[in-house]
Amino acid sequence: MPDAGSDQDPTAALQRVLATLSYLLTRSRAHERQAAQAGVTAARSDLWLLMALEDSGGVSRVGDLAALLMVEPPHVTRQISQLESQDLVARTPDSVDRRARKVAITPHGKAILNRLQKTSQAGLHEALAGFDDADIATTVAVLNHLVAYAREKHGRA
Repeated sequence: MPDAGSDQDPTAALQRVLATLSYLLTRSRAHERQAAQAGVTAARSDLWLLMALEDSGGVSRVGDLAALLMVEPPHVTRQISQLESQDLVARTPDSVDRRARKVAITPHGKAILNRLQKTSQAGLHEALAGFDDADIATTVAVLNHLVAYAREKHGRA
């Protein structure tokens, strides 16, 4: 992909970089390589669900997970069944609604997620060598803003 020229609008340049980065980071081979380095066999979508659970304090309702992942609840239910068979999550009763069940990340699921995150962070440290913490913090703030905007705009669909 060509580099954005210095005469390009900064927003257009950011869009191009984000599209390229998204494409590169979501390639199956990239995930497989990173997972192999971490000694993990879980699929990319499984890891996203585990991260969503961790971000929710380790326990969540299926509907809340589906909303966070911006998918339909039946998709999450099927995925939870697969993760449960691998001892990555466990279903627990909901103390507020007896008809509902919550999903909790298991210690094994947390260990798998932690291994992959450590491998990913090591790669980021290598990629960001030479950038100071202030630049990285600014980048994180901008990207978090874009994530919040995307969730708000596309989460209602």
